[in-house]
Amino acid sequence: MSLCLYCKQRKGKRPCPALSGSICSSCCGEHRLTRINCPDNCVYLDSGSDYQQKRLAEQFMPTRRDFYRDLGELGGDKAVALFNLIEVVTFGYFAGRHDGQDAEVVAAIQALRRALSPLHVPSAPIPVFAEHLKKEYEAFQKENPQQIASVSDAPEVLDRAVTFVSEFSGKDFQSRRFLSGLIGYVKAYHPQIADHLRKKREPGHIILPGQSFMPPPAPEPHVHGPGCEHHH
Repeated sequence: MSLCLYCKQRKGKRPCPALSGSICSSCCGEHRLTRINCPDNCVYLDSGSDYQQKRLAEQFMPTRRDFYRDLGELGGDKAVALFNLIEVVTFGYFAGRHDGQDAEVVAAIQALRRALSPLHVPSAPIPVFAEHLKKEYEAFQKENPQQIASVSDAPEVLDRAVTFVSEFSGKDFQSRRFLSGLIGYVKAYHPQIADHLRKKREPGHIILPGQSFMPPPAPEPHVHGPGCEHHH
């Protein structure tokens, strides 16, 4: 059995079409789509992504719940609705792609933040996903102005959103940790919404923030008392 073409240390047990040879499972799992340009037809791509999404969804859910609570304390339902919109648009855009990176999400939120700023800040041409997010916000805000943070209130929410996404993503320049966590969370806990969002839509025709896409409440602590069936 030949050595892994990537690390050249462990045995290569998987055929890697990108490297035209064999790769070890460790390098395949760690470097796929980031340092290795995997083709879409690789048999390990979907299975590896599904496993990663399920694993990260469990870590994402409590962190996300805490962030939603903080947003509620900051700006109430409208602040919560803005980040919910960002998540809905992000899932719909990236759920069927293997090449998306967290940096694209951060850049899009920052671009929306600049677009809503009263000061004109010259910037480079807006990326594709950033333009998509901006159009979705504008369409939703125009149709439902009372449901989502306004232009004056949105910047602080967006600043916090950038921090949340960046912290969950980690320090890897090509990280997909936030995207995998979000996509895995929606698939696991909101499968019907996940199916709906995979379908192509016109801007503005999305699930309204504040509905069933919201995080579930934290479980109430159990209190022993009369009628408790636990054995002491």
